Amino acid sequence: MTAPDAGRGIWDGEETRTFTGLPRDSFRILHVSTGNVCRSPITERLTRHALAHRLGDPLWGGLVVESAGTWGHEGAPMEANAEAVLADFGADASGFTGRELLDEHVIMADLVLTATRDHRQQVISMGHSAGLRTFTLKEFTRLVKAIDPATLPPLEDGLVVRARALVRAAAALRGWLLAPTAEADEVFDPYGAPLTFFRSIGDEIHEALDPVVTALTGVPART
Repeated sequence: MTAPDAGRGIWDGEETRTFTGLPRDSFRILHVSTGNVCRSPITERLTRHALAHRLGDPLWGGLVVESAGTWGHEGAPMEANAEAVLADFGADASGFTGRELLDEHVIMADLVLTATRDHRQQVISMGHSAGLRTFTLKEFTRLVKAIDPATLPPLEDGLVVRARALVRAAAALRGWLLAPTAEADEVFDPYGAPLTFFRSIGDEIHEALDPVVTALTGVPART
């Protein structure tokens, strides 16, 4: 297998599920869209921003956040309008480069959050037992909202333990809590659209991420 780029860590072998330079006991969140220049970069950097804002630790207790695209523009910069959206939220867009979704990204991920149902199906079709840990972002948000935080491991057990329990609980609810409409779990592609549409997509992503980050960390957003 080809190792991920050096800027995101060097793969240290499937059996260890780790990248050198990162905590061995980590929980990896992978955001997936099409080109990895609009939706998934916004979601990746807003997730990182929310975690840092609530927890302060650069590695967030072992939580590692990345992104890739099913037709990823390998090495491409983030779209300028996506950078503008991140600036609106005070999130850091620097140093980002697009990448194509590869098998090892799915293998290493503990949670895959996709922009659309088609992306979810593409990830699952890659195999690697990805079905129980792959959701659309909005689907995962809906499921997380139905989980009683008191049923999750306490923060004293560590963020990684809590995050893994959250994914198991969400997977168990999936067949019981369906989307109200076919479009309810979709984040539509703003590629080529004006900044106003990018901002509306950014607002959707930010709103969907808030309960997810709260459930992962046990820390509500600071006002």
